Amino acid sequence: MIRKHSATLHGHRTSISLEDAFWSELQDIARHRGMSFAALLAEIDDNRPPESNLSSSLRVYVLEWIK
Repeated sequence: MIRKHSATLHGHRTSISLEDAFWSELQDIARHRGMSFAALLAEIDDNRPPESNLSSSLRVYVLEWIK
């Protein structure tokens, strides 16, 4: 099920629509990398292509991490 989650990126609040499984995996990745969840989201946001939306970029990041 897709749920809306709120996060703060670069000092402003944003809403992210993401399935719970992806949200959970992103939290696990942040723990594995020894960084805060907010820092991981900001890193992914900073490195995504300008034409890509954040939710899609988060899903792709998880897929690439698992591969």
